[in-house]
Amino acid sequence: MKNKKIALVTGSSKGIGKNISTELIKSGRYVIGTTTTKKGKKEIQKNFKKNGTGIILDLKNIIDTKNKIKETINKFKIIDIFVYNAGIIYDNLLITMKESEWNNVININLSSIFYITKIIIPYMIKKRYGRIIIIGSLSGNLGQKGQTNYSASKAGLIGFSKSLALEVATKGITVNIVSPGYIKTNMTKNFLSRHKKEILKKIPMGYIGKPKDIAHIVSFLSSKKSSYITGQNIHVNGGAYINFDI
Repeated sequence: MKNKKIALVTGSSKGIGKNISTELIKSGRYVIGTTTTKKGKKEIQKNFKKNGTGIILDLKNIIDTKNKIKETINKFKIIDIFVYNAGIIYDNLLITMKESEWNNVININLSSIFYITKIIIPYMIKKRYGRIIIIGSLSGNLGQKGQTNYSASKAGLIGFSKSLALEVATKGITVNIVSPGYIKTNMTKNFLSRHKKEILKKIPMGYIGKPKDIAHIVSFLSSKKSSYITGQNIHVNGGAYINFDI
């Protein structure tokens, strides 16, 4: 771990987060991955081996989140790279959406980044170096039926990242969003299988993306090579964003 940049990746036991973590480790970073379960923590330890560690983090619990992040900072002294990847979906039409479905998605996908970043960023400012990469979504830019909660949370992350990028631009810290389109993960596979023909029509490249497509961009944005890129929302969707019929 000596001389390695330390990365915190939320939601890293599977899917996009797992691939991001693997790519960061390949690039020589030490990764602290978060998960909500003991099973997820075991999976993280299995994947990371000596190149990282896992912590259980319940993003719905603000006090727990704050305490765990403070404990992590105390142990590692600095977080050089923060990848905010954790997210959930509770799809429903607004007229039938439960308050819990709205609140849980907003709290986990949007509000918790405020609490984590507020603890991490003073250490980045002191070191005058930091990379914050936020995983957004095509839905946050274009909307999606049945996803007023999810789309609102992801759109909120865009405003958060652009505003924060302006606040810390002179401190050696960059803040960027990576917005995936249709990516095959455990969270999306049921939706993608049900609507595959319809979805493929919207993707000029003609195929559904993989988690590694996101991981490669995140790895670049977390490096010194991206030092002049900040406040950007980078779309990774095979051209779906420019082809979407809104």
